[in-house]
Amino acid sequence: MEQLFKTRKDRLNLFKSRKQSLHKDPIDIPDNLFHSCPNCKETSLFEDLMHNDYVCPHCGFPIKITAHERIRQIVDDGSFEEFNKGMHLKQVPDFPGYEDKLERLQKTTGLKEAVVTGVGKIYGQRCVLGIMDSNFFMGSMGSIVGEKVTCAIEYATSNRLPLILFTTSGGARMQEGISSLVQMAKTSAALKKHSDAGLLYISYLTHPTTGGVSASFAMLGDIILSEPKCLIGFAGKRVIASTVKEELPDDFQKAEFVLEKGFIDKIVERKDAKKVLYQILKMHERSAYAGKRK
Repeated sequence: MEQLFKTRKDRLNLFKSRKQSLHKDPIDIPDNLFHSCPNCKETSLFEDLMHNDYVCPHCGFPIKITAHERIRQIVDDGSFEEFNKGMHLKQVPDFPGYEDKLERLQKTTGLKEAVVTGVGKIYGQRCVLGIMDSNFFMGSMGSIVGEKVTCAIEYATSNRLPLILFTTSGGARMQEGISSLVQMAKTSAALKKHSDAGLLYISYLTHPTTGGVSASFAMLGDIILSEPKCLIGFAGKRVIASTVKEELPDDFQKAEFVLEKGFIDKIVERKDAKKVLYQILKMHERSAYAGKRK
């Protein structure tokens, strides 16, 4: 088997043979060798996706990545210091199956919750970061997610640092009831203090950003960026269509549609994300310095 997959050409040949011989005996294919794009359904070598920053080479759709992979792509090597890594619910709400699912996700993802926060550098520019991870409860916002994001915002405010939050979420976490909804107000209030201090907040939307997260800190950035083709909205498309009794455009709630309507400032491809964030941070630093001199 090792000899079979020794070169990339061998792997491509195997893929072709697999498509041509479905009627024959199944081929023993290792796990994670191929990946099917959720957008265009085309299949790619997982190795090719890795070298392309996990962006589909066929349609350009940004495949979801873990919070730690996002940190690897964005933050300077060795500069990230994580906050509140072990923070978790001490008393889990009595919702059927919730505690078991939390424990299972913590084991499979290596995370305690759906967001990773900390301080790091982007080409030497120091900033506070919060990166949501859709592999953990679809990035839903419970009380711990809200608390970690709030703590990151408050740290940025007290240390006069710019803030960048990468969002991906299915919305508020229904298993926690009203406690999850409170996080919308709590994070928004913390951002108001950050703004009042004259500090920069960049919101970077990734697929999908919906529900309570889109209705709170995701859309409150001084500058709002988005990856291409990602879903951005509050309620689902079918719910809205049934409410307004109208047929909605095919690209409704996609990043390109939202940009056209003026709700976000720029769509940035994943390969350009670090450079664009650096340019914004540097521009803000110069502006703040000029303001001090005056």
